[in-house]
Amino acid sequence: MATPSRLVFLNLAVKDVAASKAFFAELGFAFDAKFSDDTTACMILNDQAWVMLLEEPRFADFTTKPTADPRAATEAIIAVSAESREGVDELAEAALAAGGTPAKEPMDLGFMYGRSFQDPDGHHWEVMWMDPAAAEQGPPETATTA
Repeated sequence: MATPSRLVFLNLAVKDVAASKAFFAELGFAFDAKFSDDTTACMILNDQAWVMLLEEPRFADFTTKPTADPRAATEAIIAVSAESREGVDELAEAALAAGGTPAKEPMDLGFMYGRSFQDPDGHHWEVMWMDPAAAEQGPPETATTA
């Protein structure tokens, strides 16, 4: 059975959209002005995935539940890929230099490498790279952590 192609639109509540936009611009992300205004910023991950950064009152317009405080609890872990191990380090270091904070210790399974950070609003981001052979075949049975 063919897997349907799906686009991904992630919505995140932020305190200050201008500050969030500045943070992610420092990491090299671009924004789509057609879907951005004073309370929202449409961050482009790639041609099939976008993150809408919505100031908390605007975010609340889209839900009937209370908005989670990502500084107090983890509401999601947002993972993005990198082209290489070095790319993981570059993006994680850029996040820390731009005002992010470390979320966890780096993870090195040999075939997969990742680092994590929290953005200024406390959202947990993972940056990961996986060896293409492991992605094709699945992880080795005896993976160890470093």
